[in-house]
Amino acid sequence: MGSILRARPRFGQHALLVTTAAVPVAGWSLHAVALHRRLAAARKCQLTGLPGRPELLAYGDRLLRTGRRDTVHLVLLDGDGFKAVNDAHGHAAGDAVIRALGRRLARWCTGRRALAARLGGDEFAVATALPPAAALAELAALREQLQQPLRYEGLTLRLGVSAGIARAADLPGEPCSRLLRGADAAMYQVKNGRAVFPYCASRADAYAETVNGRRLGRRGAAQPERAA
Repeated sequence: MGSILRARPRFGQHALLVTTAAVPVAGWSLHAVALHRRLAAARKCQLTGLPGRPELLAYGDRLLRTGRRDTVHLVLLDGDGFKAVNDAHGHAAGDAVIRALGRRLARWCTGRRALAARLGGDEFAVATALPPAAALAELAALREQLQQPLRYEGLTLRLGVSAGIARAADLPGEPCSRLLRGADAAMYQVKNGRAVFPYCASRADAYAETVNGRRLGRRGAAQPERAA
């Protein structure tokens, strides 16, 4: 049988083939990175630059997996009197309040294991790891920082913030989404005067009933109609 001779490419030809094959892959990689950055930017709040609920939950779950559980805290923050600012001074003033709260939260998170997010309207949340002995004092100080008056076009806008806290140590084995629900319920306990800040969510708070995905008593949580 005759042998089959196969010509081996010269080094230059081989390098050219490798380079040519790599160009589409490299080009796609750069495109994928750019697309990822655009998507990440699109998910951020346009007013504050803060991420949203999915990023907050992902970060909180990472803290739960990688840190000491007794250090992990989830805080839900809700503005008091925000509608009054909009009604009295216009939506531009309301936007200024939201931006100020976003800046203050981002500044507080700098240098800490913490991520702040805007959940919608005047509602924000923070997932953070703090030393247990100092955590409540630090979160009380954060609330005070958020409530500092804001100067806007010659006006002094007074900011009020209700806050609820969920400690992972109080909710063993629960994911960040359950901590967020607990912090939400705790915040409304404080907002409605049934508890005094700093109030930390109990298991009952974390498992508070919901209607159409929203906790009972929360704005937009209409009771479903009952069949006659």
